Amino acid sequence: MDILAIETSTEYCSAALWRDGKVNERCELVGQKHSEVLMAMLDAVLQDSGCRIQDIDGIAFGKGPGSFTGVRIACGVAQGLAFGADVKVVGVCTLEALAQASGQDKVVAALDARMGELYLAAYEKRNDRWIEVVAPCLCRADTAPEVDGDGWFGAGSGFAVSQAALSARYGKQLSGMDAQLVPRAAAIAQIAAVEFAKGNAVDAALALPLYLRDKVALKTREREDARAGAAAARTGL
Repeated sequence: MDILAIETSTEYCSAALWRDGKVNERCELVGQKHSEVLMAMLDAVLQDSGCRIQDIDGIAFGKGPGSFTGVRIACGVAQGLAFGADVKVVGVCTLEALAQASGQDKVVAALDARMGELYLAAYEKRNDRWIEVVAPCLCRADTAPEVDGDGWFGAGSGFAVSQAALSARYGKQLSGMDAQLVPRAAAIAQIAAVEFAKGNAVDAALALPLYLRDKVALKTREREDARAGAAAARTGL
């Protein structure tokens, strides 16, 4: 089975082709230029594998949470390609993709959601499948959902922006962390392959992003309050 995967929810852009268990991926740090580079990246991945879009059996995409624009790009491109190739799609949670990319079996996945908040979820691998222990949520680091037991691994940019708070929150439950991990198309493809095999793919028209926040910017007063809080934190007031 050939599955083309797209991930654009962070400042990285990646595309991958899953072909009978082997994955070919391209990934670049592009900032805000996903729409400019994605199609060329997809074409390169297909050419590398000697595959045409007409040969694809399914499309997978990172459905979020993440950058609103990035998530919309991934969903829109996945729908367009799926309509053109007459195939179904699978949307994969970017936090689950973080867990997959970590190489660990118990993962607290967290992405920086800006405005002092995180996108966070927890997963445990059982029988080579990810079990959702904490559902994807929007939270502050100091009120992040609890997890049971030890041996958890922290993954994602949330641990870069809130390392101290998350370390205090989870304490010795964390066995390690990698704050540089990002969701990537290879992980999206690997997870999606299981969903396709289980018959969980949907028509392109039913592909939807996962949004955990309706509000994407702070008001002027809220920005001022945030700056005041940050200044107080620095001075210990």
